[in-house]
Amino acid sequence: MPVQNVKIFGAGSIGNHLAHASRQLGWSVVVCDRDPEALRRMREEIYPSRYGDWDDGIILHTSETAPVEKFDLVCIGTPPDFHIPIAVEVLEAEAPRAMQIEKPLCPPSLDGCDQLSRLLENEGVAGFVGYDHVVGEAAETLVELARGGAVGEILTIDVEFREHWAGIFGAHPWLSGPEDSYLGFWQRGGGASGEHSHALNFWSFLNHELGFGPASRISAAIRYREEDSGASYDDLASYHLWTGNGMQGRVVQDVVTIPSKKEALIQGVEGRLRWICNHSPEGDAIVIERPGSDAETRVFPKKRPDDFIREMRHIEAVLDGEIEESPMSYERGLETARLIQAGHESAREGKVIEI
Repeated sequence: MPVQNVKIFGAGSIGNHLAHASRQLGWSVVVCDRDPEALRRMREEIYPSRYGDWDDGIILHTSETAPVEKFDLVCIGTPPDFHIPIAVEVLEAEAPRAMQIEKPLCPPSLDGCDQLSRLLENEGVAGFVGYDHVVGEAAETLVELARGGAVGEILTIDVEFREHWAGIFGAHPWLSGPEDSYLGFWQRGGGASGEHSHALNFWSFLNHELGFGPASRISAAIRYREEDSGASYDDLASYHLWTGNGMQGRVVQDVVTIPSKKEALIQGVEGRLRWICNHSPEGDAIVIERPGSDAETRVFPKKRPDDFIREMRHIEAVLDGEIEESPMSYERGLETARLIQAGHESAREGKVIEI
């Protein structure tokens, strides 16, 4: 049965993206936020500036007046420290068919994750975490090439998401800096370790899809910043990871790099595959490099809204039974959350942490 209606918590940047994607698929949309100013900003500023016009098919509510009913999909696009409490409240009161939680799943404390896991299982609700790069066309092609032996036996896998967060604040002009939101507080799920955890998730995704399994050990070096404004965040996080099947690799995440670099590298004995997010204004790309031949670049056209449309289509396909195991599943998102937590522990104690 296809998705027909969606309820979105949070009228910020992600809430706008998810609302627009849902409307492109013909779903009815309710967006709620505890702040009436956020709802006004969505209707009058963010949505029209991004998509041309406000869509009257989107119904706005404050959190207190939002309908409580059985939605097909509930999306939680609030700051990370609100994710678990809202998700638990929804599951206890509404029991949707599916729930999507924006990344990272939660703060590094992991508080409430066990309870949420039980509720999702007991209520039979399909859970997803918004690491949408893993369902992109380029990512799927990358896996197909690696599985097909394009570069022979795989030796290492590295992923980097390095991007100055000026772009984030450009998309959130109501914030004057990291101290104005969770972004400036690593313990709330912000900083490089949380905000750019797409890299840890993508590394895990590749290892799962290529048969190497989940990470079993992690060693991290994290640079923390304490600002006069009160912000307390990590601006650079470097990880070395191992799986139980012997694969190892490196992940780097930061909020200081200009221009941005978002890449994955699969090194094989016969060459390497590079996945490049936002390779050009046209879209993502895969570069195939083999000794003795020119590099081959394949471009996968997309714009930013396409990421979220594809994510919503993916969720619907899972609910329709077209996809059996989702790389965006709650379990995969929780695995990434545990890597973030273990990374902070490793950096604090100066040792390798067993997962």
